[in-house]
Amino acid sequence: MKTEISTAAKFITRLLRTTGFLSEDQLQRFSQSLEEALGEHYKQHWFPQAPCRGSGYRCIRINHKMDPLIGKAASTIGLNREQLFTLLPSELTLWVDPFEVSYRIGEDGSICVLYESTPPAIVNPSVVDRNS
Repeated sequence: MKTEISTAAKFITRLLRTTGFLSEDQLQRFSQSLEEALGEHYKQHWFPQAPCRGSGYRCIRINHKMDPLIGKAASTIGLNREQLFTLLPSELTLWVDPFEVSYRIGEDGSICVLYESTPPAIVNPSVVDRNS
C-alpha cells in the first residue's frame, strides 16, 4: 500500500510543481500530508487479494469539486480550494488500487498507468504437489 500511496502523492505533487507557484518545502509538506491522509483513508479499504474491491472508495477525483483529501493536504501549506482549482486540472481521476495506480485527465482522456506490479502468487496450502 505504501508504494501505491507514495506514487499517487508524488503524481499530484508533480502537477503542483509544474505551476512554479509553490516552494520545494511546501511541495514536500503537501506530499507528506497527502500520503498520511491517503494511508489513513485507505486503511480499512485495502484488499490485495481482491484489488478491485473498494476501488471507488480509493478513487481521487477532481471534477469541478475538489477531492477532500487533496484539499486537506493543501490546507496544511496554506492553499485553499480556489487556489487548488487554478493549479490542478479541472478534471482528474486517480485510481489507487493494490498493485496499480493510474490516472485520467479530462472525461475523455486516455487512462495512463503510473505504477503497476504483479500480485504475489497465492499459495493454497491444501493443495500439495505430490510430484515433489
